[in-house]
Amino acid sequence: MTGVPSQEGVPAIFRRFSVPALHGVLRQMHLIRQFEEGAEQAYMRGLVHGTMHLSIGQEASATGVCAVLEPGDYITSTHRGHGHCIAKGAEAKYMFAEFFGKDTGYCRGRGGSMHIADVASGNLGANGIVGGGMPIAVGAALALKQRRLPNVAICFFGDGANNEGAFHESLNMAAIWKLPVVFVCENNQYGMSTSTERSTAVKRIAQRAVAYDMPGVTVDGNDFACVAEAAAEAVDRARRGEGPSLLECMTYRHRGHSKSDRNRYRTKEEIDAWIALDPIGRFEQTLLQHGLIDAAQIEALVADVAREIDDAVEFARNSPAPELSSLTSFVYTHVPGETAHVR
Repeated sequence: MTGVPSQEGVPAIFRRFSVPALHGVLRQMHLIRQFEEGAEQAYMRGLVHGTMHLSIGQEASATGVCAVLEPGDYITSTHRGHGHCIAKGAEAKYMFAEFFGKDTGYCRGRGGSMHIADVASGNLGANGIVGGGMPIAVGAALALKQRRLPNVAICFFGDGANNEGAFHESLNMAAIWKLPVVFVCENNQYGMSTSTERSTAVKRIAQRAVAYDMPGVTVDGNDFACVAEAAAEAVDRARRGEGPSLLECMTYRHRGHSKSDRNRYRTKEEIDAWIALDPIGRFEQTLLQHGLIDAAQIEALVADVAREIDDAVEFARNSPAPELSSLTSFVYTHVPGETAHVR
């Protein structure tokens, strides 16, 4: 891949990507945003049942990390994981089908918003348990090391998970065994409705890396270049066999914790201030400033994403629901010679 030519003011990390690749990142950002807006509209129209947790406003952390990964790398995700899924290469139509409970969804309609997995692309799955993906990422990293593969595991988690026991156990084990895993905290300031200022003793979650003798860094999570640069350093370190890192991305969710959240614990002024730091607009301005894209290309890209979302929703609506006869499929484990039991 030919990187962006060196020029004054261009973020150094951009030289790792071609211009088409940077356009692809911007497209992914818009795809994440429009997917979630489309999912929200589908919920309001009664097409999606249950709740969902939107990551609108957090697009730079997902794309910034996944942009420096290889196809053989793994990620584990969270209940707020649509962006991670798309950034790792998932197709919107199969995600919408999963939302709609259709047989064509990534998990045959059985996972829904909080449990989408796409193992073929390296996405080991979202997790409705806070911090639940952390031990899974450590296990994946251990498997990679034992098989002597040059790949890494990325563990996305929210600020609320940093006070779970799984956080400390996972970081400790990964550090002891020098596993190729990068822990990525998307600090959107609130664990449900509780501010990190009230729930976490340290000022920055990345400070907790010190206890496990690994690098810890806090970056502007709404700046693609900042996230990608820090992620690249951590990923490259893991590939060299030097062990795990903790990356904290300071960001913000524009919507509430979930669809039932009335947002009474945040002020309009706070929300508006963070919306002014929207990662998509900032990335567009950086590309425009350095002549890496023009307004017409952005307009065409956004329109193309809109068509993809419309087609994806239509695909999901027209897809078949699982057959009643498959009710017990994919929910049993079977040991030869024994009766199958529900897991």
